[in-house]
Amino acid sequence: MAARTILVSGDGSALVAAATALHSAQRGRRTLLLAADDPHRTVDAVLGVRLGEHPVRYAEHLSAARVDEQAAFRGALGELGGRLAPALDLIGADPLDPEELTPLPGTRHLALLRALRTADADVLVVAAPQPAELIAALALPEQLDRYLARLVPEQRQAARALRPLLAAFAGLPAPAEWLYEARGWAAKALAEARAVIEAPGTSVRLVLDAETHSPDELRRIRAGLALHGHRLDSLVAHRALPEAALHSPDPWLAALATRQHERLAELAGDFDVPVLVCRRPEATLEGVAAELYGDDDGPAPHGTPWPVEDRLAADGLLIWRLALPGADRADLDLVRRGDELVVGIGGYRRVLALPSALRRCTVSGAGLADGTLSVRFTPDPALWPAQTLTQ
Repeated sequence: MAARTILVSGDGSALVAAATALHSAQRGRRTLLLAADDPHRTVDAVLGVRLGEHPVRYAEHLSAARVDEQAAFRGALGELGGRLAPALDLIGADPLDPEELTPLPGTRHLALLRALRTADADVLVVAAPQPAELIAALALPEQLDRYLARLVPEQRQAARALRPLLAAFAGLPAPAEWLYEARGWAAKALAEARAVIEAPGTSVRLVLDAETHSPDELRRIRAGLALHGHRLDSLVAHRALPEAALHSPDPWLAALATRQHERLAELAGDFDVPVLVCRRPEATLEGVAAELYGDDDGPAPHGTPWPVEDRLAADGLLIWRLALPGADRADLDLVRRGDELVVGIGGYRRVLALPSALRRCTVSGAGLADGTLSVRFTPDPALWPAQTLTQ
């Protein structure tokens, strides 16, 4: 597993990811550049190399590979096939031959997750899918883990209860063993993927067009990333006009450069992360890397904790503060469901397990201010220790 994973997403991600990987390698770190952006081989064009599933050496300390959706799909089914054989035999189905297998909707996300958990490098730089697709892929392990826990719980009581019935009806052993073996394999793979995604050294680097970016869209993307706990380490504006254009004798060019400069300054004020500017996309990778990062190591990931504030003594409340920069009050949706809180922001939704103390409380209100969602909880007297409430 890589100690540092940088997911580069957005318009121009191939160039920025390649330059970022080269910058890392130039500092002596064993770096892998992983192309997962699109099937059109944009990264291949930037590097001038046709990439495949297996890493190839591009420069000293730098290798590059491509996420092969077809190979990943076949590999996953190959790993699972032996575990599903008893179930297929039970229903009389024939397994598919490898030549028949073609990727299904969603397998691209699974292929990316498989590549993340199996990468062997000190630094992994990913030319990732577009932001909405990236967020969906990164949210998948947590979602699947939750479904797995619901549909195939670790307790085997139900399987044990069915064993005599199935044995009497079909003369076959109950599927408990192979079913739970498959569950264990899937849970292990999901845990490995989540370990990479949730690691402190994993962050997202968002690339945008210096001229055409939409600030509102960027805020929604940032809110979606924050909702799922992903750290945005920087914004990279590419195709920016050179600073000399601000003083151009051409009035149209000078006005365009001034407007672009003002938009980038506004962006830097709105986002509390570095805004890097690439003004020479036609330069060599070394030139782009030097312009973006200079002699620095590049932006570092930073996370914001979601603490529970104890205000029982003063106000009789516990407040759960969720950092959701970029979130809009109009897009916010909250639902308490048992020991979970369902949080929706526009098209993004996440089911959060409540901290243990809050499970014994009722939701008494919520507010969004300065990029932080504060959910107020009032202790339930029937579930809360009486001496705690009277202190």
